[in-house]
Amino acid sequence: MSRAESRPPSYGSRGRPRSKAVEQAILEAVMRLLEDGVPLAELSVENIARTAGVGKAAIYRRWNDKEDLFVDVIRAAEPAERELPGTSMRDDLVVLLESLRQRSLAGRSSAILHTAHAQMRSSPKIWAAYHSGVITPRRDLGLEILRRGQLKGELRTGIDLELTIDMFVGPLLVRTFVRHDPDLPDGLPERIVDTVLHGLRPVGSPRS
Repeated sequence: MSRAESRPPSYGSRGRPRSKAVEQAILEAVMRLLEDGVPLAELSVENIARTAGVGKAAIYRRWNDKEDLFVDVIRAAEPAERELPGTSMRDDLVVLLESLRQRSLAGRSSAILHTAHAQMRSSPKIWAAYHSGVITPRRDLGLEILRRGQLKGELRTGIDLELTIDMFVGPLLVRTFVRHDPDLPDGLPERIVDTVLHGLRPVGSPRS
């Protein structure tokens, strides 16, 4: 399966679903252009269409503008989302953090993601679209995991869940974006989750 096929198509309100092969060709064309070092500002719809071997109308039928297309390209190039096991709050948090760790590793090793993320930061519109379409849903999922944990008695009530999810995600973000030589070893998500949960479980709750 190619990177472009690793997520559901994003057709929005532009009409009925169209050829997946055409959409894949468009996404792959943008990826090739990014790999070739074409700056985002010079990534025109005409160039994308020519590289993909499609007409410009094929792009406009699927995306409102170049920025929306670019966000879908980043999403397609990232590792696929992992299914939560649902066995416990602890297990779900480990999977959530492992997905973040894999994306961080991919961002360092993938020329596409490295270029895309660097250029995305220079475009407020693309960053806002990526934040609302990718980052916010992932954060909401983390908050939902914590809420379920509270209902099951795995997490103390009355704590700030927004701050709590930052406590889980923060160590990975610091290692990814702050450290000069990021250290993201196997097993790090488990260590983070178990360390944070040690102080957040209800009083008298046995450690998993």
